[in-house]
Amino acid sequence: MGKPHEQLEAWKFAMQLVKAVYELTADFPAEERYGLSQQMRRAAVSIPSNIAEGAGRNGAKEFSNFIGISRGSLAELETQLQLAVMLGFVVPGHPAFELANSTGKLLTGLHKKMGST
Repeated sequence: MGKPHEQLEAWKFAMQLVKAVYELTADFPAEERYGLSQQMRRAAVSIPSNIAEGAGRNGAKEFSNFIGISRGSLAELETQLQLAVMLGFVVPGHPAFELANSTGKLLTGLHKKMGST
């Protein structure tokens, strides 16, 4: 059996989001390697990482705090995706946008569930 976080749909979607962001940013201009590209990758990686860390902690309150951090990282990434569109690095409708939206819904549901325990 896998780790507890590996059973969570939010973690699974977040992992797919990381993959999509890495694929997306691979096509960014070279001068963005240490700029927007790196920021997007770090924000994306933070999402499933914090879900996993929270799931590994003791108690729902701690887990809920880490879900909140994941939601913050997702908001950061969504802003960066919008910037990438404004800068012409990506077209609206890239799969990362839908994955971000789905991940956000799952994180919100998980956060509410943790708050009710």
